[in-house]
Amino acid sequence: MALIHILANSPAGWELLPCLSKQVLGMDCPGCGLQRAAVLLINGRVWESFLMYPGLLPMLALFGFIATDRFLQLRHGARITTLLAVLTVSAILLNFLLKIIF
Repeated sequence: MALIHILANSPAGWELLPCLSKQVLGMDCPGCGLQRAAVLLINGRVWESFLMYPGLLPMLALFGFIATDRFLQLRHGARITTLLAVLTVSAILLNFLLKIIF
């Protein structure tokens, strides 16, 4: 809970972790934007978070479903997990490719 408070109320000068790929290679990595999107989501700015990093919402759905399936042993849990994993990876890779192209 304290982390959420820190992220939601961070001062303007507070910096996120730098991207090593961007520093060394000069180009975005597939994870670039994830931290900023998480901060936007915590601040309730869901649409802006989605635009920043489209893979975050399916990733959260995947992790949430995996945790739920772990305890409840849902009937089609493996299929749904696979579907959510494919959706998450697809969103991340599509976002990455669009960043490279445009």
